Amino acid sequence: SSGINAEYGGADKNGQRFYQANIPTTPELQNNGSLYLHLVAVRNSSPLNPHDPEYKSRDVVICTKQWTRYKKRKVESKTNLLTGASSNVQEGVVDGEVISYWHPNITISFLDDQRVWSTSQPIPPPFDKWIHIEEEEMQYRPVLYINDYWELAADMFTVNETIDVLPLSITYAPISIFYFQIYEAQKMQKDWNKMLGVGEASEEENDIVKRTMMETNPVILGVTVVVSLIHTIFEFLAFKNDIQFWKSRQSLEGLSVRSILFNIFTQLIVVLYVLDNDTNTMVVISVCIGLCIEFWKITKVMDVSVDLANPWFGIIPRIQVQDKSSYSESPTKEYDRLAFKYLSWVLTPLLLGYAIYSLLYEEHRGWYSWTLNMCYGYLLMFGFIMMTPQLFINYKMKSVAHLPWRMLTYKALNTFIDDLFAFVIKMPTLYRLGCFRDDIVFFIYLYQRYKYREDPNRVNEFGTSGAHPEGVPVEAEVDGEGTVTLPEAKAIEAKKNE
Repeated sequence: SSGINAEYGGADKNGQRFYQANIPTTPELQNNGSLYLHLVAVRNSSPLNPHDPEYKSRDVVICTKQWTRYKKRKVESKTNLLTGASSNVQEGVVDGEVISYWHPNITISFLDDQRVWSTSQPIPPPFDKWIHIEEEEMQYRPVLYINDYWELAADMFTVNETIDVLPLSITYAPISIFYFQIYEAQKMQKDWNKMLGVGEASEEENDIVKRTMMETNPVILGVTVVVSLIHTIFEFLAFKNDIQFWKSRQSLEGLSVRSILFNIFTQLIVVLYVLDNDTNTMVVISVCIGLCIEFWKITKVMDVSVDLANPWFGIIPRIQVQDKSSYSESPTKEYDRLAFKYLSWVLTPLLLGYAIYSLLYEEHRGWYSWTLNMCYGYLLMFGFIMMTPQLFINYKMKSVAHLPWRMLTYKALNTFIDDLFAFVIKMPTLYRLGCFRDDIVFFIYLYQRYKYREDPNRVNEFGTSGAHPEGVPVEAEVDGEGTVTLPEAKAIEAKKNE
């Protein structure tokens, strides 16, 4: 057993008391040994020795918990792919090795229970594990509870030969029935997830949630919870309206088909990146649904057919893809080609520069990981540039009537919500900057909507106008801005000038 040197503090207004202890380590403990905490609570002036004649079991509460934790050591095997050097190589450290960890904080609580439990009915969970009524005296021992819910995995450290003293901050605080049920429900959920084989959030994700709840203002935290629900609703509505728009779309006039094809590539990179980095399951499901929708759009923006007569290698059916006539026979295709031509002049140097920088100065698990991280980081920094071809087409056509405004509105609202999370949740600076990039493009869309606002005499990309919904008369004149001038109006204007 180890001796404990403790410093005791007085109680605060909430009845909490704080103790600081230093536990000397032993050779066994430094070599993956286990250390148990034995907590004993005794009623005043009651004997602790079970052999004492006046000893009563209900006056003594004993709680035991193993405080050393055992986990597999996770070593990031990242190296510079050119030099082979690594900044996280430690001598004698083996990836996957099971070692002991120590957490320097512990919270001990007595349950503040004012209920009167009935002996005629079973005690409901989660109290049934803690309350055992002695039938002779119809009493039960107080519940001594070790609360480890708020412990952060980031605070744990390894116990090895370099550690001589283990610090332990002990907090004693009473706990209400309400919070006791919440903490026990969390433990029960973890047990059920293990039984059902359901994946749980990683320790890093749990730490982010706990740190947000501990360090964020309660008002901001409440707003964040509400906004999170709204974000989920908007994301669903964006998916729904995007599908409805392309399902009912008959003409591709004014829409950038090349941007849609490039979106498939970008969405595929995002899916592969989140799968390679063990991301939350809900995020994986969301990005996979987005990828499926992008693939489905191909059938709406292009004519896709299967040629069974000329299969690949004599087995695989040949898939033929060609532009729809409403796209190839309109100026939109030429505008789209010009937009991507100008765009390539900007994107190619940026891509090469970022790839060289990532290869020279960053560490990766391998070439596959480097490719994904390079592409994903590039998309975060410069991905908003890929939305500019549609802006260019809008400018050339002097119209925004062809855009899916409902879907864009929901995505823009979600972007603003992401901006809020960028301030509340801890995240990489690169990703935080990426949350603000789409705002710029959407404001440009809004400016174009204002600039090319509805004009009853302006012809849109479908050859109609508000004043002529069935089509503009053949004898009418249409200028570069799309304004229609009828012969009668032109004659009247000529008389005025005379």
